Amino acid sequence: MSGPGKSSRRFVARPRGVESWVSDGDRERTTPPSRSANTARLTIDVTPELRRRIKFAALQRGLTLADLLRALLVEAFPDEDQERAP
Repeated sequence: MSGPGKSSRRFVARPRGVESWVSDGDRERTTPPSRSANTARLTIDVTPELRRRIKFAALQRGLTLADLLRALLVEAFPDEDQERAP
């Protein structure tokens, strides 16, 4: 157990210049993004127990929770063009 004033969570310091912080996103990346630039965020509410089970399943497969859920969604909702291919 940590004592008073000690936290296991770390927060990123607030940027000094908001304008420069926002424009930093315009610079060319030296590393590729972890996901496609053409993505949309999806937020759902699940019970803590379901979240635990999903995280455990992802860990067992060596995936992140997000990658596991993306794969499941792609499998459940295939692209209509790919479905019609002979």
